[in-house]
Amino acid sequence: MKPAVCTGVHFINGDEACAEGAIAAGCKFFGGYPITPATEVAEQMSLRLPEVGGTFIQMEDEIAAMTSILGGAWAGCKTMTATSGPGFSLMMETVGLAVVTETPCVIVNVQRGGPSTGLPTQGAQSDMMQAKWGSHGDYEIIALAPSSPQEMFDFTIIAFNLSETYRTPVFIMSDEIIGHMSEKVIIPHKKKIKIINRKKPAKVKQGFKPFKPGANGVAPMPAIGEGYKVHITGLTHDEKGYPVMTVEAQEEMMARLLGKIRNNLDDIILTEDYLLNDAKIIIITYGVSARTSYTAVDEARSRGIKAGLLRLITVWPFPEELIRNLAKKAKGFITVEINMGQISREVERCAGGLAPCYLAGHAGGAIITPDKVLALMQEKF
Repeated sequence: MKPAVCTGVHFINGDEACAEGAIAAGCKFFGGYPITPATEVAEQMSLRLPEVGGTFIQMEDEIAAMTSILGGAWAGCKTMTATSGPGFSLMMETVGLAVVTETPCVIVNVQRGGPSTGLPTQGAQSDMMQAKWGSHGDYEIIALAPSSPQEMFDFTIIAFNLSETYRTPVFIMSDEIIGHMSEKVIIPHKKKIKIINRKKPAKVKQGFKPFKPGANGVAPMPAIGEGYKVHITGLTHDEKGYPVMTVEAQEEMMARLLGKIRNNLDDIILTEDYLLNDAKIIIITYGVSARTSYTAVDEARSRGIKAGLLRLITVWPFPEELIRNLAKKAKGFITVEINMGQISREVERCAGGLAPCYLAGHAGGAIITPDKVLALMQEKF
């Protein structure tokens, strides 16, 4: 059996790096269905999982793929799937099931232009709002946005750690450009990789409660077949997992589901700032769009424009408080993203009228160039 971590320096694309990150994090089950531009994630997992004692299954469609990783998680495995646009849409009902059953898993969305079949071989960031609101009902979700193949490796590990810590599905919101981009990826020795493994509850003979929150608001995760008495349902349920169709039970369950994310924002939200201390024009960006936005800031600074940048590593939950504080000193915001205005609306909402907000974006198929961002700065400010 080959080692789980292929230590060393590699020249691989983002999709392959994502798969290696999953292996390094301890993923032992992948259920997926091939779709451009995420297929390479599945291909790499199909090669690597058998080498580390894991299981790869190509399911009949994305609905089955998403359902299979929930089953794998309840069997005690760390699990992942990968998809794009149309497949992401098909998974959404089961994402809601993962939320309500508090099932840890990782879903990779290598985004492409949409809607419908759209631009299968060209990148976009057009599923960002769907990641937050795609399933029905109220819930909180965690979504990370990598901007390089190296981060595809690193953030996949972070995604698994967050998933295990908070018993929740976690999205990796990549895109075709990052997924198919080949760069140097450094895979450290396994002793230098922080891995969070599942905490199992203590076994009790009577009254076991698989959904009773612990100290951080999260219940330890039992595994089927290990002696725990567990009932799993998508219905509103109590801490034992039994359906209870009352307003009080719904309020209690929702307080648990929402609270474990909302009460731990400081430990979940990750951002990166660049030249923000004296910035008057602030670029908000994430994923592949951050790569060119740094250049736009540098060029603006060379022309005497006090520009700065906030990169959203964690897009969901959204860093609302941070944006509100920046709005108090900013002359204005420019959101750079490959869509027609999704995260830009969140920036505008959080700015609350304290600073004007503009979008540097388009409908997909190519990156946002630094020239476009710089031109918008000069036009609006």
